[in-house]
Amino acid sequence: MPHSILTVILFISLALSACSPQNNASLKLLTNAWIGYSPLFYAKEKGWLDELNIELSTVVSLGESAMIYNTGNFDGITGTQYEYEQLNNQSNSLIPVIMFDRSNGGDMILSSHPIEFLAETDQIINVHLELNSINYVVFKDFIRTHKLEEKSFNFINQDQIKTVSSLKDNSLKTPTLVVTYIPYNFALQKQGFKIIASTKDIQDLLVIDSLFIAQNSLTSHKQHLVGLKHRVDEALKHLEENPRAYYDTVKAYLGNPSYEDFMAGLQDIEWMNNKMPKPVSERLNHTGFPTKDLL
Repeated sequence: MPHSILTVILFISLALSACSPQNNASLKLLTNAWIGYSPLFYAKEKGWLDELNIELSTVVSLGESAMIYNTGNFDGITGTQYEYEQLNNQSNSLIPVIMFDRSNGGDMILSSHPIEFLAETDQIINVHLELNSINYVVFKDFIRTHKLEEKSFNFINQDQIKTVSSLKDNSLKTPTLVVTYIPYNFALQKQGFKIIASTKDIQDLLVIDSLFIAQNSLTSHKQHLVGLKHRVDEALKHLEENPRAYYDTVKAYLGNPSYEDFMAGLQDIEWMNNKMPKPVSERLNHTGFPTKDLL
């Protein structure tokens, strides 16, 4: 090949490379232990995130994840619409880019006593929850539905692991509510608590889980996000094909539930990574939740 032609080809290649929207910086994401985010845990354990130059950090608490995100060291965070609204109210410019699931029973209220007892008692009712999270929205909807607004509640704001631990030796004599979600309900149910309400029963409450990206990171990390969406879809395909192997890969991130509990928990969410049901899309649009950038 003539030297002049080779030089032209090399020049064009370098020019195209310089103009391409590549970003060598890693994409830093923050998530928490929720069964709907298990595709991220699977992708991490398989080494797929390393291949994509994505760093995933996991915390226990929804409230904790929001606080840590505000340190400014992350490009994105997983959460519900509630966390999205709270973070955006704090001058964060977040955009939903990957939809994971809809909670269809996965967020719930457990109780030491039946609803009838709670309605009649004059005792103060202890409520364990993460106040700065979707937990509080679920609780408010519950007391409104069952006309318990006039009751006296003692709020105990702590993460789910601390709640499970603190109630381990509870005799259940004190009226106690726990607002929780999969997988933490399993241990609480073994301790005697009963599910008295969930997102499966509360038709007015729509809870969806997404990955939100800072607006200034959306363009520079577009290739990371497209690759991540592909791996999320692939992870869920593996779940369908071999649920036991998938469970073995992600269980440590979810507190090591039994295989039976894990599979039961999957029945309480609806995957929405590929197609969002029209009623859900309409409700999100009605509330002003942006969906145009979803991959």
